[in-house]
Amino acid sequence: MEGIKKNYIAEALGTFILVFCGTASMAINEILAGAVTHVGIGITWGFIVIAMIYAFGEISGAHFNPAVTIAFAYAKKFPWKEVPKYIFFQTIGAVVASLLVLYLFPESETLGGTRTILVWHKAFIMEFLLTFFLMVVIINVSTGSKETGLMAGMAIGGVVMLEALFAGPVTNASMNPARSFAPALVSGYWKDLWLYIVAPILGALVAVVSCKWVKDDNCCDTC
Repeated sequence: MEGIKKNYIAEALGTFILVFCGTASMAINEILAGAVTHVGIGITWGFIVIAMIYAFGEISGAHFNPAVTIAFAYAKKFPWKEVPKYIFFQTIGAVVASLLVLYLFPESETLGGTRTILVWHKAFIMEFLLTFFLMVVIINVSTGSKETGLMAGMAIGGVVMLEALFAGPVTNASMNPARSFAPALVSGYWKDLWLYIVAPILGALVAVVSCKWVKDDNCCDTC
């Protein structure tokens, strides 16, 4: 790994752990007929986000999500030149996680991928809103472009858990293009993937703009 910045490695490793734990819980639940349960899956996603923020927040900012990275750049809290690199390493981490889920649980059809029971425009709105809610919390509790500290970890992880619990049954509550892309790539199931990429990015960007509606200080320089 010599020559690769530690923050890139942290983004790849954090995204790998996040996507592996979350999607593996879904794959295990699938092949063991609900043994993990929907609530268990939601708790898994929430707590692994909290853990990864505590583990890597000071190193890379603990983005682990292309939509979050793009939104921080739009808010002028993160350099645009770093965005492609962050997204590359986030995607690599997610894909490796999905490959490992495939190796361990080849019986799983979905590999923890994102699918929806809604028509595409309703699923789009849902994923847009879920990411909007998440990014509103992130932009208000983060320090610059870094998700750090006790408050950030609990608040962000708590929102992920909440949204996974109530929206998981209808869209799988992705909020993360890398998390959706990796299982789709490995499983070959591409249906509706575009909305799991576009909706979270748009939702995160609108959340950045909305910060000026409720805060007087410079929460973002684009507003």
